[in-house]
Amino acid sequence: MGACLALCSLASCASCLCGSAPCLLCGCCPSSNNSTITRLVFSFFLLLGTMVSVIMILPGMETHLRKIPGFCQGGTTIPGIENQFNCDVIVGYKSVYRMCFAMACFFFLFSAIMIRVRSSKDPRAAVQNGFWFFKFLILVGITVGAFFIPNGTFHTVWFYFGVVGSFIFIIIQLILLIDFAHSWNKIWVENAENTDNKCWFAGLLSFTVLQYALAITAVVLFYIHYTQPDDCTEHKVFISLNLIFCIIISVVSILPKIQEAQPHSGLLQASLISLYTMYVTWSAMTNNPNRKCNPSLLSLVSNVSNTEPSGDSNPGQVQWWDAQGIVGLVIFLFCTLYASIRSSSNTQVNKLMQTEEGGGSGGEDVVGEDGIRRAVDNEEDGVTYSYSFFHFHLCLASLYIMMTLTNWYQPDTTTQAMQSSMPAVWVKMSSGWLGLGLYLWTLIAPLIFPDRDFN
Repeated sequence: MGACLALCSLASCASCLCGSAPCLLCGCCPSSNNSTITRLVFSFFLLLGTMVSVIMILPGMETHLRKIPGFCQGGTTIPGIENQFNCDVIVGYKSVYRMCFAMACFFFLFSAIMIRVRSSKDPRAAVQNGFWFFKFLILVGITVGAFFIPNGTFHTVWFYFGVVGSFIFIIIQLILLIDFAHSWNKIWVENAENTDNKCWFAGLLSFTVLQYALAITAVVLFYIHYTQPDDCTEHKVFISLNLIFCIIISVVSILPKIQEAQPHSGLLQASLISLYTMYVTWSAMTNNPNRKCNPSLLSLVSNVSNTEPSGDSNPGQVQWWDAQGIVGLVIFLFCTLYASIRSSSNTQVNKLMQTEEGGGSGGEDVVGEDGIRRAVDNEEDGVTYSYSFFHFHLCLASLYIMMTLTNWYQPDTTTQAMQSSMPAVWVKMSSGWLGLGLYLWTLIAPLIFPDRDFN
């Protein structure tokens, strides 16, 4: 009996996995718009690849694989069986590069296919919203093929692709944070005004003060631990400039003319952007190859000097897991989820992110025989987001994950090691500055172009 029920359940999900229907009649999908479900499933593909990359780069993974008889070349052998796998490629930074290469190719392929899809009536929309099983097979196939790419200069070349892609993705992250902060402030202010409950204003004030306090604390810690009296000039410039920029955007956000043009702008958004700017500053400074200016978090916590490396230290040995990398992954997860479910009324952000205001229209609720509401095709009259740009965003996210998991270290083909590099520092800082410029533009644009709609 149980086996029959299981077969019936699998059959009911077959249209989701193999069919072209966007899960409209499928009991295995939650009650929601198909545009949201599609973005969540593609984001799940990205998160699944991220988890595989994390497992591959775990310390000691290659050692454990070599213990499997007959698996790794140079590992434990079984008489009469030749070890086939090069475990140096399937674990470590090389595996992360290849896994993220496969994900980037997968999403770039769909980005090219979905160019100029206008509504769900386009035949390509069926591919976007269905055939999940076959799309998963395509991703697996590209991944397997990526591990057969010869070493050569692949990792060095792909490193520069990762730098450029991550630069763009950091800017997109900041745009999403700006949009989130605007929506957050708008909703809480409207709740306070409609319900006459002052707790909403107290919550806004509390979060604003907390975020500014964390940003100021970060600045103080940066000056203490990431600068030296006679060294680390770049760090001093970075910290000082970003502190000045954060003060500027905070002052501009509460100017009377800005408030008149944008009533919902305020210190909550500025405080969140300031805190994120400090994170980008910290992330950039941790890539400085000068160890005097870049102490490890372990040395800071244990109060151990890191100015002089020990004689037996391996220059190619890198620390895969550090605090800034973990924070970067958390922010990435938040932004990816937010990009999948967002429905913003901010015209400027919608234009930048190629999305439409609201959740779309054209479909009616679909109710199954059991009375449960199923996923709705809400894109018959027009798509609620750019399919192509969404996939391009996930392609950039794949490159950002690659750089984050490898700590932005640059592969050295001569020593087969990973080294910190100043280009990574400048890429992060310049993306942070460009993001601050975009936020400042969202504040002053309505004043410069009063005839345009910036609501």
